[in-house]
Parts: sequence; structure tokens; C-alpha cells
Amino acid sequence: MSKPYVTLKPSEQSILTAAATIYAGYVSAGRVPEGAEKEWLRRSLKETIALAQLTDESVMADGEFD
Repeated sequence: MSKPYVTLKPSEQSILTAAATIYAGYVSAGRVPEGAEKEWLRRSLKETIALAQLTDESVMADGEFD
């Protein structure tokens, strides 16, 4: 049996961590019904990406110039 192999870049790792945190919050709050985990994982990731995009639009990081 082959095992899946995943390599994530640092930015992807950060997004994964944030999405996992959001998903864990939903699970802890009892919002994730059995059998709907994949839907809630997708929702958590979508929300994380929206937060990342909003952050990128709102904050000038070191080295970014207009």
C-alpha cells in the first residue's frame, strides 16, 4: 500500500494551520454533523483564503511598496 506524499510551501502550511484552527472551532462548537466533515473542511479552507486575501489587501508587508 502506498502512502500519500505531500509537500507544502511555507505559505500553504500557514493556510493549512489557519484552516485547521477554524475547522477545530466548528467541531468544538458541535457544528459539524457526522458525514458532513468534508463540506465543513472546504468551508474552513474557503474562509481562510478569504481572510488571507483580505489581509493581503489591507496590510502592507515588509518589502512591499506602492
